[in-house]
Amino acid sequence: MKRFFLTFAMCTFFAIAASAQQKEASIAVIDSAVFDFGNINEADGPVTHVFKIKNEGELPLVITKVQASCGCTTPDWTKEPIAPGKTGEVKATYDPTGRPHGFTKTISVYSNGKTGTYILTIKGNVIPKQ
Repeated sequence: MKRFFLTFAMCTFFAIAASAQQKEASIAVIDSAVFDFGNINEADGPVTHVFKIKNEGELPLVITKVQASCGCTTPDWTKEPIAPGKTGEVKATYDPTGRPHGFTKTISVYSNGKTGTYILTIKGNVIPKQ
């Protein structure tokens, strides 16, 4: 009988612990992780795309760091915690000056979300100045 209660207590403990872990997660859902600018004119200057990030978890989502793959891309992001069910953003600005031809750049996003780090990508083709 003691074994039964001990086994029951352990199973209950593990079930509660597993349930608590699931409730602690914040889950980042991105509308689209890749954006294609298509053809852009170098003469028109920098272009920007805003990636929307929704928190589908039960705890606030915190974007802790955002890093671009090169200096030609400047990221900006929602600095305050994103509440469950709410949306934040990562803005990527690409400067085509002196960079004719095709490009593909990545932006690494670090967060407390269940998946932790994820990669956003911008790409396009720069038409040189005449």
